Amino acid sequence: MTAIDPARAVAVVGTGTMGQGIAQVALTAGHPVRLYDAAPGRAEEAAGAIAARLGRLVDKGRLDAAVRDAALARLRPAAQLAELAGSALVIEAIVEQLGVKQKLFEELEQVVAQDCLLATNTSSLAVTAVAAALRHPGRFVGLHFFNPAPLMPLVEVVRGFATDAAAAERARATMTAWGKTPVACADTPGFVVNRLARPFYAEALRVYEEGAADPATIDAVLRESGGFRMGPFELTDLIGQDVNNSVTHSVYEAFFHSPKFTPSLAQGRLVQAGLLGRKSGRGWFTYGEGAKKPEPGTAEPCPAPAEVGYRHRLTGPAAVLPQMIEEAGIKITRDGGQDTYDGSIVLPGGTELCLTDGQGPTNAAYLGPRIDFDLALDYRTCTRVALAPSATAPQDDVRAAIGLFQALGKKVSVIGDLPGMIVARTVALLADFAEDAAGRGVASAEDIDTAMRLGVNYPVGPLEWGRSLYTTWLRQFLLNMDHQYPGGRYSACQSLRRRAAVEESLL
Repeated sequence: MTAIDPARAVAVVGTGTMGQGIAQVALTAGHPVRLYDAAPGRAEEAAGAIAARLGRLVDKGRLDAAVRDAALARLRPAAQLAELAGSALVIEAIVEQLGVKQKLFEELEQVVAQDCLLATNTSSLAVTAVAAALRHPGRFVGLHFFNPAPLMPLVEVVRGFATDAAAAERARATMTAWGKTPVACADTPGFVVNRLARPFYAEALRVYEEGAADPATIDAVLRESGGFRMGPFELTDLIGQDVNNSVTHSVYEAFFHSPKFTPSLAQGRLVQAGLLGRKSGRGWFTYGEGAKKPEPGTAEPCPAPAEVGYRHRLTGPAAVLPQMIEEAGIKITRDGGQDTYDGSIVLPGGTELCLTDGQGPTNAAYLGPRIDFDLALDYRTCTRVALAPSATAPQDDVRAAIGLFQALGKKVSVIGDLPGMIVARTVALLADFAEDAAGRGVASAEDIDTAMRLGVNYPVGPLEWGRSLYTTWLRQFLLNMDHQYPGGRYSACQSLRRRAAVEESLL
């Protein structure tokens, strides 16, 4: 299926930030663009705002003036829906209310031709439900752009239950022609990105609610150890606490109150207090003139041990740590052994330093004192590592563990005795959610990873990340977490369980 001919008009209904951005994308792709808004004068204002943005691009040398002038000559505000009659594609970006959207598309169906694609930019409503009022729902698709639309490459192309395959493919081809990276997904709550991103926010909030670490420390660990571009607290302050909380509640309701999507009481209280983030001047952090962001909890310098032991073998990305320890000039005594879930570094006082396995350091310390360290995307390049000592861990060994990672060039954050710590529990659930989405046919594995890298700037796709850790390790980690937090939130999905069983059979 070929993309819509650039000579044909594209209409955008709704001229807020998102509508203006989508119109700008269509303009720069070469289409005539019609702008319509039900509020008188809004379409003209939006056209002026688009012209100003294109002008700034010219001033910065990122757009040729002749290209700008040609684009603006193709831009036309519309006073009536009837003026959209010749459009090949109409994209709606109005208020997120089902009845309002349905009424708009019922009216549009009376105006446009039979071959016109109709699309909604909804992020929270079912595409199938929006299309339900149409006589010809086969030509209706979801085109979920991300803000700011001219800059963000990802577009989720959502196929409703009644959408024709040809219509969805034409929409996808058109997005590619516009320079976007489209991912095809089924019409499920949250589509791909909003569905799969919930654990990134939710697990950080749970860590905070359990008193294991403060927001600045949690953000720092996820950035500097997990490789995420922003931490969840600073990111939700940027998005708006009300917006993020609303999406979480919407997905929770749509999944019939599944414990995997339970909203945060702490975030709800923040919204009730009007502390919405940057736009209100205060959220998790304070903004404005003179405001200073809190520093993350970072351990003071401690001496590194001269020698450590090494029992069994660490698995996944942690397997490189013994080599790094030797490179740092610290003697390491090995006992050999195979890759196991319980490989550890043995500190001078006998305390075992273990990659978190989801049990919690005190719960797992039945064989002796233990200190857990958190998962990192790459232990060689990360700049911070989190430690969680058990209640019985001697302070001398806690200091030795801090000094050991400091000798490897890492800042160290010591957090509370918490099952799964910060990065590991976040990544494990992201991988589980992604495996579940792939197994249910929400999107292909490739599109899932692409969506999460481009839509929310994850350092690696959750499926790729999870499989690099070994699926059997993930399954055991989630089994341990489910034991510590009964109720189903951490129960591994069937797709992940099946993959782990296959992986074990090949060992």
